[in-house]
Amino acid sequence: MTCSNCEAKVKSSLLIVPGVTAVEVSRDTQSAIISMERHIDLSVFQKALGEKYIISATGHNETAEQAMGWFATYKPILLIFGYITVISVITVSSGNGFNIWEAMRVFMSGFFLSFSFFKMLDLAGFAESYAMYDIVAKKFRPWGYIYAFVELALGIAFAANYQPLIVNYITLIVMSVSIIGVLQSVFNKRKIKCACLGAVFNLPMSTVTIIEDSLMIGMSIAMIIYMA
Repeated sequence: MTCSNCEAKVKSSLLIVPGVTAVEVSRDTQSAIISMERHIDLSVFQKALGEKYIISATGHNETAEQAMGWFATYKPILLIFGYITVISVITVSSGNGFNIWEAMRVFMSGFFLSFSFFKMLDLAGFAESYAMYDIVAKKFRPWGYIYAFVELALGIAFAANYQPLIVNYITLIVMSVSIIGVLQSVFNKRKIKCACLGAVFNLPMSTVTIIEDSLMIGMSIAMIIYMA
C-alpha cells in the first residue's frame, strides 16, 4: 500500500468478506488486523484483495488454524457425541463384558433425545431452517414440526427398548429420507444452516451432517440384521 486510497481499498475489500467484523489497516506498517466471527482462510482474503495485493501472516499455521476453526464450529456436536458415547459405554459395561448391541441402542436413544431437545427449544425456527433443504419439509412445511416429535418418540422407544425391530425400520426410513436433502445441499455447495441442533446453534451444512445421519442409518441397518 502506497497511499491512503490503497489503504481504504484494502480495508473495504477485507470488510466485505462474510464473517469479518472489523478491519484496521496501516500503510505505514503494511499490515492489517482482522477481527472475524470464525476462522477464515487466507486464500479467501487473497481472493477478495485481487492480484494487486498479497496477504500473508507471520508465524501463521494455516493447517492448525483450519483445524481449530473446524473444532470451534462443530464443538456442540462433538461434545454431544462424546457425552452420549461415554454414557453408552458406562451403561452397558458389566462384569459379563461389553454388549455392543445394547451400547448402540443406548447411543441411538441418547442421540435422538438430545437432538430433539435442541429442536424443541425453538420449534418454529427449526421448521423454518429444515424446510430450506429437506425434501419432505420443502413440499409439506408441517413436517418440520412433526420431525422433532418423531425424533423424541424414537429416543423414548430406544430407551424403553420398545418394539426394537419396528423402531429400527422407522429410523432407517426417516434418516434415509432426511439424508437426501443433506447430500443435495452439500454436493451443490449451498451455504445454508444445518438444522440438526435446531435454531440454537449456527452450524453450517457440511460432511459432518452427512456422517451424523449416515451413522444412524448404519446403526439401524446393523440392528435390523442382528434382530432378523
